[in-house]
Amino acid sequence: MNISSVIVRARPDKLAGVRHGITTIPGVEIHADSGDGRIVVTVEDGDNHSVPESIVKLHNLDGVIAASLVYQYSDDGLLQEPNP
Repeated sequence: MNISSVIVRARPDKLAGVRHGITTIPGVEIHADSGDGRIVVTVEDGDNHSVPESIVKLHNLDGVIAASLVYQYSDDGLLQEPNP
């Protein structure tokens, strides 16, 4: 599992298009939207997409000024020690 939190900064005049574009990227979900161009999203790995690919797609949306990674968590499964 790989999950990240990203702050997207968009041009206010392009905000509707950016919001729509975000919803079309696999593994990306909007969690907060200030209404002035600041959007908080989470990005998760999936079967046919990765976090890095999704973040690149965020950067490439028309109207996005910046997409800044603020948190990343990765866990391929915890190894548990056997009980004696």
